[in-house]
Amino acid sequence: HVQLVESGGGSVQAGGSLRLSCVVRGYTYSRYCMAWFRQAPGKEREGVAGVDSDGGTSYADSVKGRFTISKDNAKNTLYLQMDNLKPEDTGMYYCAARANFMGARPPLTFGTYSDWGQGTQVTVS
Repeated sequence: HVQLVESGGGSVQAGGSLRLSCVVRGYTYSRYCMAWFRQAPGKEREGVAGVDSDGGTSYADSVKGRFTISKDNAKNTLYLQMDNLKPEDTGMYYCAARANFMGARPPLTFGTYSDWGQGTQVTVS
């Protein structure tokens, strides 16, 4: 049984930073990709950043240079470091995972991912 649990969300002023964490339980695949998505009220869920089992990364254009995705395999934890936050970064942030990924770059498309966390709220004012 796969379980993804996010934490680290909160309220911050524009220009501030937050670090999101996602603890992954029950995931034993050697090939995989993981990603962070976000969803603002009234908008579709969008991919923010992804990482695969080889350490390859991908980022949405809107967060390049401000957000950094990383993973700690020993702790089974995925991170998203968010710097220089803007009001448009506000939303519910979700951790997602997919097993047996063999692509060139981790995708940021909603339909790619089969396992999801419950989300953590980020509010930037």
